[in-house]
Amino acid sequence: MITVAEAKNIIETSVFSNVVEENKTLCSSTGFILAEDIFSSINMPPFRQSAMDGYALYLHNSVNYTVIDEIKAGDNHQTILKEGEAVRIFTGAPVPDTANAVIMQEKVYVNDQQLIINDLVAINNNIRPLGEQVKKGVLALKKGIKLTPAAIGFLTSLGITKVDVFKKPKIAIVATGNELVKAGESLKYGQIYESNTIMLQTALYNLGYTDVNIHNVKDDYNSTYSLLDRVINKNDVVLISGGISVGDYDFVGKALNELSVKQLFYKVKQKPGKPLFYGQKGSTVIFALPGNPAAALSCFYVYVRIALERLSGNKTYKTNSVSVESATRFNKKGDRAQFLKAHLQNNKVTILEGQSSAMLQTFALANALVYIPEDKMTIAINENVEVITID
Repeated sequence: MITVAEAKNIIETSVFSNVVEENKTLCSSTGFILAEDIFSSINMPPFRQSAMDGYALYLHNSVNYTVIDEIKAGDNHQTILKEGEAVRIFTGAPVPDTANAVIMQEKVYVNDQQLIINDLVAINNNIRPLGEQVKKGVLALKKGIKLTPAAIGFLTSLGITKVDVFKKPKIAIVATGNELVKAGESLKYGQIYESNTIMLQTALYNLGYTDVNIHNVKDDYNSTYSLLDRVINKNDVVLISGGISVGDYDFVGKALNELSVKQLFYKVKQKPGKPLFYGQKGSTVIFALPGNPAAALSCFYVYVRIALERLSGNKTYKTNSVSVESATRFNKKGDRAQFLKAHLQNNKVTILEGQSSAMLQTFALANALVYIPEDKMTIAINENVEVITID
């Protein structure tokens, strides 16, 4: 059995970027990792630009100016100013080459074409210079950057419509168990509704992973072996729910071994999620998650997401965590590390009631997991704790 830190380190050092790239339109590339360096083909802004509504001036040794023109955003004529002349100008409009400052409209008095300034004006005041944001030919965004809405907006402002990105992994989710029934069907005695696949699929969708297929298999060795053989060969990531323990009807471990899946670790000194398996076959990453829903989802956020991000080109991704004060006192039992369902708000975290690995109701109220290392036994009110954000 290994520690939480060891498990994370094994994943971080054994999963590498998917080398497959695809060319996508910017509007469909949100959340993807950029697979190329982007150099700007234009200056941004492409002209000297007014930073506000006011008047563009050709400065001289007087507070009096003559207004000779008006320039709005989108106008493309070039007004030539002489000393002591000004043009009415609006935010985003091109500043004439002969103007050397813009004064805010609130700091002037205007009577017909005559303008009097009421403030000192420095050269280049309120003018965004050519290429202030990025100059033509320089690196605009580096390969490996995640394409956020801001990044997409920035690239669009440079006239770019398509980019090369790392392809996101194809993922299979496999649920095992004779007791599992699809929601909407009638329950017989001893049966439960299967929720882990839709829970994991939704978590994947929420993170931008949409190439996901779902499979169910009964507790039968031959069926388990056959299904796992097929999905391992056709997917980049396989998430297995249940069947990884050592009971008489837990066939996942045996099937993975027979399929020559390389075991990188099995069992982590943690609660929930102790019977977590991680392995690889060829380029396919395999996680066998605990069957208990809260344990499966905790392992997804703490471990599976690392692998997904690395496969998608995010080479430096580590689990999102922050240090905040606890609003709750907590006493841990046992010597395993623990992930506690919690709610983070206003830089304070509240540990929720109902921490059983089988209970999703509490998880439905959570937006964070409080991490307690194995050597720590208590949390005091207002004590700083490590919090993994999950929403």
